[in-house]
Amino acid sequence: MKTIIELFETAVVNYPDNVYLWEKTKSEYEPTTYKETREKVLDLAAGLIQLGFKKGDRAGLVADGRNDWIISELGILYAGGINVPLSIRLQDNELAFRLKHSGSKYIFVSKQHESKIEDIRDQLPELEKVIYIDGVENTDEKNIDYRQLVKDGAKFRKENPERVETIWKAVEPNDVANISYTSGTTADPKGIMLTHLNYAANVVQSNSLLDLKTEWTTLAILPWDHAFAHTTCLYVFMYKGASIASVEIGKTPMETLRNIPKNIQEIKPALMMSVPAYSKTFRKNIEAGIRKKGEILYKLFQFALKVAYTHNGYGNNRGKGFRFFLKPLYWLFDKILFAKIREGFGGNLQFFIGGGALLDVELQRFFYAIGMPICQGYGLSEAAPVISSNVPHDVKFGSSGKLVKNLELKILDDNGNQLPTGRKGEIVVKGDNVMLGYWKNPTATAETIKDGWLHTGDMGYMGEDGFLYVLGRFKSLLIGNDGEKYSPEGIEEALVDQSPYIQQVMLYNNQNPYTVGMIVPDIDAINRELKHRGIEKGSDEGNKATLAIIQNEINAYKKGGKFEGEFPERWLPATISVLPYTFSTDNKMLNATMKMVRGQVTEQFAKELDFLYTPEAKNIENEMNIAAVKEWNK
Repeated sequence: MKTIIELFETAVVNYPDNVYLWEKTKSEYEPTTYKETREKVLDLAAGLIQLGFKKGDRAGLVADGRNDWIISELGILYAGGINVPLSIRLQDNELAFRLKHSGSKYIFVSKQHESKIEDIRDQLPELEKVIYIDGVENTDEKNIDYRQLVKDGAKFRKENPERVETIWKAVEPNDVANISYTSGTTADPKGIMLTHLNYAANVVQSNSLLDLKTEWTTLAILPWDHAFAHTTCLYVFMYKGASIASVEIGKTPMETLRNIPKNIQEIKPALMMSVPAYSKTFRKNIEAGIRKKGEILYKLFQFALKVAYTHNGYGNNRGKGFRFFLKPLYWLFDKILFAKIREGFGGNLQFFIGGGALLDVELQRFFYAIGMPICQGYGLSEAAPVISSNVPHDVKFGSSGKLVKNLELKILDDNGNQLPTGRKGEIVVKGDNVMLGYWKNPTATAETIKDGWLHTGDMGYMGEDGFLYVLGRFKSLLIGNDGEKYSPEGIEEALVDQSPYIQQVMLYNNQNPYTVGMIVPDIDAINRELKHRGIEKGSDEGNKATLAIIQNEINAYKKGGKFEGEFPERWLPATISVLPYTFSTDNKMLNATMKMVRGQVTEQFAKELDFLYTPEAKNIENEMNIAAVKEWNK
């Protein structure tokens, strides 16, 4: 496989009548086969060619995940063009930057996001046409009705079959397929040029780890522009003639999210792609559902988890040695408890594949226990994106799994020297999935790709067991006053995942005497605990008790605490600032992929950060923290 077009054409030949897409726009999901999808793609491509679309032209795509998302992308590619997939979470100025920087002449947009495009049209000098996926009342040369475009394309294709075919057959492996923008956690976002070969190679590489079954269906819950969902859902499933269902689109983004549980029951997926934020939400919902049924059942569930955790070990040693004797008890709990939870996910879900940021080991243990393992992987958009992954038959908690085939990997020290197995350094990879470079940014390209090797900016090591261990981004490292470096992400995730009272956290140490923590509390959970203790929230006693609860969650990782030794104590926060509001995309402290933007957090809470290095901050009951708690309880 050398191009996305070859990938799709092969799938249509091998699986013409298999369902590729499931979509729900009315009362139930309706299927579209591979053969039917191809007809729509070719009609759209022909329509674009008739409009004057030329090889190498860029087209932005701003839409929720749905049939017309992938049909639009494939139509652009078949017409010889480049798709610029854009997150629906982007603000107007972020959209404008990407569309202008990419030189997009066309924009495909769905109904919910039309106003964003209307607001920025005047800022896009190269924009020629907006194509309205859900139709537009007043069409003209600049405003195109997508449905009419497809109809016109069908007519044009009938009359000029050879012209359309000549164009799509001329697409080469090294032609750019996508300009996929980074999230912009630092400076301006960069446009990652991914070629047809990058995608085709990564699809084959991904399948080298896991033999995906033709009969499997997934519900694609991640945004379709997300590099992980893009490759592992849209194209990996295509390779095997399997099926993809989109989430039913609601009137608002929140309504769309609320449709996910219902859609899971309707589609009954065999596997799903997830990221830590979704996995955490699933777990919270599972535990809340059990809690509602009474404290006795919840305590039984907690005991069942302990049994399952012991039985499962670290994954690959599941049920081995003394663990064998726990099998009957684990089997019983699986029948009476865990199987019921799986029914809530359609009853057919065999596992998740996890992408995105690091996934906490506790979260991996939890989902493995209930019989829906999250097989954590590692990748980045510049690698199209899959580099490694755990798979159901080969799991090691805390790792990012084994490397895909046909990919070279090295671990380098600060001087570019290769390190032996077990030593940590920068992860560097080489293969056909590595991007062509950054669009209009040769300097950043030269810094990132050296002699064909992609320098990921991630710290990690290869274990003796053949598993890759990813420790975090170099840009987010804590640096002590003696120059020692440490990735904070594992600590931050543990604090959030293992504490019901902490919602978000960022650790900071830039060559300072000690590490500090900025914490967003889960005030509802804290207030429930205060009520249980008979303390009034918002009172002086309540405010002090709130701070004590938060401090105790940190102390659990220090000497004498229940998680003692899990992390080196010098990297745990010596002082804590309770923040008065959450990190969100609106205040730019989370990016479009819901990752924390550290620079924004330090900038917006500069006053709190300075205070954390004063003697007064050593006492958590300081004026600044009391004021923040009061703000939460307003």
